[in-house]
Amino acid sequence: MNKSIVGVVLFVLLAIGFTVANKYMNGSTLPEGFASGNGRLEANEFDVASKLPGRVAEVFVQEGDQVQHGQILALLDTRELDARLNQAEAQVEQARQSKTFALAVVRQRKSELALAKKNLQRSKNLYQNRSIPLVQLQQIETTVLSAEAGVAAAEAQVVMQEAAIKAAIAQADTIKTQLQDSIFRAPISGRILYRLVEPGEVIGMGGRILTVLDLTDVYMNLYLPTTQAGNVALGAEARIVLDARPNENIPAKVKFVAPRAQFTPRQVETRSEREKLMFRVKVKIDQEYLQKNIDQIKTGLPGVTYIRLDENKEWPDELGPES
Repeated sequence: MNKSIVGVVLFVLLAIGFTVANKYMNGSTLPEGFASGNGRLEANEFDVASKLPGRVAEVFVQEGDQVQHGQILALLDTRELDARLNQAEAQVEQARQSKTFALAVVRQRKSELALAKKNLQRSKNLYQNRSIPLVQLQQIETTVLSAEAGVAAAEAQVVMQEAAIKAAIAQADTIKTQLQDSIFRAPISGRILYRLVEPGEVIGMGGRILTVLDLTDVYMNLYLPTTQAGNVALGAEARIVLDARPNENIPAKVKFVAPRAQFTPRQVETRSEREKLMFRVKVKIDQEYLQKNIDQIKTGLPGVTYIRLDENKEWPDELGPES
C-alpha cells in the first residue's frame, strides 16, 4: 500500500479517536438523565494542636500511619506540671490538717464557753443572795461574752480552712487537666497526613502537632450548569472514576448541592447568562466501599463524577455495576 495512503488512514483514525475521547471526557456521550463533572478526591482534615505551650517529648506516629480514635499520638514534657501537682496535693493535705486543728480549737472554745456560762449562773445566784458584788458579776458576764466571741472566731477559722481546701483541690484539678491536655489523642479514626513537629521542639499555645485525615468522609466536588444542577436530588446515585483507576466505578451519593451559583455575576438578566451559572455539587463515597478499600484511598486524585439525574434511567454499561 502506498505510504501516503497509509498516512492518511492513520491520520483519519487518530482524528476519530481524538474526537471520541474528547466527547467522552466532556461527558457528551452520556445518555439523557445523567450528568458528569471533573474533580479531585477530598477529605476532612483535623489538626491536633496544643492548648498549652511546652516542649514536645514524644511523637509516636509517622505520616501515612493509620490511627484509631483516642489513640495516643504525642506527648508534651510534663516534669514541671508533675512538680506543681505534687505541690498542690501537699497544699490540700496541709489545708485539711489546718481544718482539723481549727475544729479542735472550736471544741476547746465551746468547752470554755460552757464553763463560763455555768460560772455566770452560779454568780447570778450569789449576787441575788448578796454574796458577791456587782463588779464581780459583770466580770463573769464579760468572760462569757469573750468565750462566745472565741467560739465564733474558731468557727470562722474552720470555714476559712474549708475554703482553702477547695482552692487547693481546684488548683490540683487544674494541673491534672493540664497533664491530660499534654497527651495528644487522635480525634478521629483516620490517617496521619502531616507530622509537623519533632521531639525536643518547643511549641506555643495553639501550636499544631499533627494533621489527621478523616477517611470515613471522602468526597469529590464538581460543578454543574443550571440545567443539570436543578435536576440533582440529594441522595442521588453517583459513580466516581479516577484517572488512576479508569476501570473501577466507585459508588457514591450526592450529599450537597450549593444554594448559590458561582463563576457568574450576582444578577443575571438573560437566558444566555443564566446558562453560565455553575453550582457546586458534593458527592460522597459509599461507607462500605471506604471500609473495604481504606488502604487504597488517597486524597488529591483527579477523576470524573457521574450523577444519575433520573432514577428511572439505567446506568450505561461502562458505568453500570459498582466495583
